Amino acid sequence: MAERGGQARRRPWLWGAVLLVVLVAWACGRSGDTGTGRTGGATGSTGSTRKPDASAHPSRTPTPTTPKPSPGSPTTTPSGKYDPAAYAPQVRARAAEAGVSPRLLMAILYNESYKPHDPALERAWQRYKPGAAFGIANMHRAAFDETKRGRAFAGRRWEELPDDRDLAVRAAAWYLHDLARQLPAHPSGPYDKDELLGLGYNTGAGNMRAFARGATPGSQAADYLSRLRSNWEKAGRAVARTGGG
Repeated sequence: MAERGGQARRRPWLWGAVLLVVLVAWACGRSGDTGTGRTGGATGSTGSTRKPDASAHPSRTPTPTTPKPSPGSPTTTPSGKYDPAAYAPQVRARAAEAGVSPRLLMAILYNESYKPHDPALERAWQRYKPGAAFGIANMHRAAFDETKRGRAFAGRRWEELPDDRDLAVRAAAWYLHDLARQLPAHPSGPYDKDELLGLGYNTGAGNMRAFARGATPGSQAADYLSRLRSNWEKAGRAVARTGGG
């Protein structure tokens, strides 16, 4: 009798516990419907359920999406093998937009065509080497993020460069524009403006200014300049083409 009475006294507590478990489960189900997963999010936080704005964090990699090509871009998926001359219309348009030489921009594309520019291969290599460059103009993340600020493509992401070659050309053109603004008014070195900008594209603005003052390029920069000069004639022919490239 004492044992049965003890069971009777425990029943209210037991039902209360069951009710509490049901309420907690219901509350958890409700909270799970208000956002995306709690782990592996773009923000890196474990408690936020707010969907991140990709344009607000261009240096972070959100869930991959199919990028929309820039107006005027070829609609086919880019392949690894390509001829920079096929992008002469984009080169002329983006060079005019940024106020730079289309011939120089095309010569740089030829210089940067030394490796395959297949989007899948570029992304596979970037996973192995996070500091790798993207796109047919071989632009690094930091350079792209700095170049796009305040411009019409500010909402675009570096991760889109392998798929959108017009965007790659546009970013390269504006990067050359920014380099040109940093050239000294009267360079004292042996290089002309286009050569200095080509060297700046390869080595950065600081080295470009040093070369403008007469510094001697290292072996890699000298090789880049040599290839730029070798590509100069065909770059001129490419941008002179009419009828869509």
